[in-house]
Amino acid sequence: MSAYVNDSLIDAIKKQVSTSFWPLLIAASALILLGIGLRDPWPADEPRFALIAKEMVETGQWFFPARAQELYPDKPPIFMWTIALFYWMSGSLRISFLLPSALSALLTIFLVYDISKRLWNTQTALVAGWLLLFSLQFILQAKTAQIDAMVCAWITIGCYGLLRYCLVDGNFKWYAMAWFFMGIGVITKGVGFLPMLMLLPYIVYHIMKKSSKYANQTSQDIVVKHALWTWFTGPLFMLFAICLWFVPMLLVVAQSDNVFYEVYRDNILFKQTVTRYTDSWHHIKPAWYYLTSVIPVFWLPSILALPWLFAPWFQAIKRLDPRIIMPLGFVFLVILFFSISPGKRGVYLLPALPMFVLTVSPFFGMLSSSKILRSIVYILCLLLPLSLLTFAILGHFDIAAVTKVADKFDIKPWLFFFIIGMVGLWAVLMLRKQQQWLAWPIFMSLLWATYSTYGYVLRNEISTPVSVYNNVQSYMKVNNIAAPELILINFSEQFILFSPYPIVHFGYNSMTDNQLYSAYTKHLKSNQFVLIDESDLKSTCYELNGAIDVGFAHRRHWVLVPLSAKNGTCEVIADLLPAYRYALP
Repeated sequence: MSAYVNDSLIDAIKKQVSTSFWPLLIAASALILLGIGLRDPWPADEPRFALIAKEMVETGQWFFPARAQELYPDKPPIFMWTIALFYWMSGSLRISFLLPSALSALLTIFLVYDISKRLWNTQTALVAGWLLLFSLQFILQAKTAQIDAMVCAWITIGCYGLLRYCLVDGNFKWYAMAWFFMGIGVITKGVGFLPMLMLLPYIVYHIMKKSSKYANQTSQDIVVKHALWTWFTGPLFMLFAICLWFVPMLLVVAQSDNVFYEVYRDNILFKQTVTRYTDSWHHIKPAWYYLTSVIPVFWLPSILALPWLFAPWFQAIKRLDPRIIMPLGFVFLVILFFSISPGKRGVYLLPALPMFVLTVSPFFGMLSSSKILRSIVYILCLLLPLSLLTFAILGHFDIAAVTKVADKFDIKPWLFFFIIGMVGLWAVLMLRKQQQWLAWPIFMSLLWATYSTYGYVLRNEISTPVSVYNNVQSYMKVNNIAAPELILINFSEQFILFSPYPIVHFGYNSMTDNQLYSAYTKHLKSNQFVLIDESDLKSTCYELNGAIDVGFAHRRHWVLVPLSAKNGTCEVIADLLPAYRYALP
């Protein structure tokens, strides 16, 4: 009787998971939200956005993002506004800085599920949702305070609206919504317009339908007709959304007679958009970078099915199935668009991932029946924990080739890797042959759950300058320094975000020597100290033996330089840099 009850309960759970969105939503929420509040912002981008948001709340200046009073012209303020809003509501930066990405990821999962259900069926929609949730790049960005998860959500809304308008019900509101959120995406991170690329394969589809001998095989029940005039209204909705921020910004700049606002306007309109794409100055990669270094790793596990997908994709295109033609064409065009630009980062392809899983999920039944593909996924899920376990054991026994990697990051992760490797290997080996498809979600769940708890605590101190500031505070206390002030040279945002004292700096993009010379002229009081990387300290300005060692952070050796270390021979440049001051609230 007990076995019968257990079997019935298991069958009921399986049925619920296979037919309801709620288990997917609960699992996604638990996995994505887990760990929020356990760590601080980490480099490279998180401290910058957290500092800007914190400063917005403290100063009441929300319109122009600034880092310690210096305007930040690299990105529009939408993402920083959301962090600031959550910070204003919660009072906790640890909670607020990760929430926008997490909520954006949950929204993206829902959108993929809902459009897949309308185009195909509930089972296919659930497969799409689960595939997206356990995609390596997606969950990584969902748990990172970068702009990309949010702009991915806006772009997915755009794709969702176009697919509903073109293939589901033809309701004009979805078309208007798609273009409006493209505009929101543009003022979040310039590439928000990407969903319009989906209209190109839709046009090709219509041309093929009229001329192809396969036209009578098209799924007529999902083909929707639209009035010609509606197509031309889309850009107006996008322009309206952009103008919600763009026009007030231009008006404020025009009326301010402020040269810094004018620089902000010009930088964000030209350098961070057109110039960044056509003439990138960093992250230079070859044209094939995404195909060889990003997609094969960060689009796991769905990308493993690619050899098995070519045939059904080809048949779907041959049948002129727009449910495959539109999202698959979008994925191809996004990859092509970013491959043309010389500057490349793996995260740029994130907006294509939701549409990619949308094209994979309809064929999951066929894919799951492949013994070869199932074996590849299973073997990969065995190799990953086994590699971590081996790495942990070698590190524990101080094998030089392994400990050298850990020493580079000043961390001893052997127990962390051992736990994931041991438990992960055991969990995968316990699966029966029919359950091998569960190996990836089980291992990924274990990996992200452990990383979001123990991993956060383990890494937090070495990913912040807390240890340096602890040493600075100890020095100030021992020497009875009243109301100390720090002058920062060649630093990153976390040194302001975590500073326990008021700071002075001379701009993030200024030459280090210019900063040092400017600091020399401002260093006039005994309670002022220069905090600088030892390698940047010039003997012509300060006596090197007068510097106080305050430790290592971010692989740099930091020293504190008192007024007494000035040697009086520093060659001051003619044009001093403007000084920015940031006092704690």
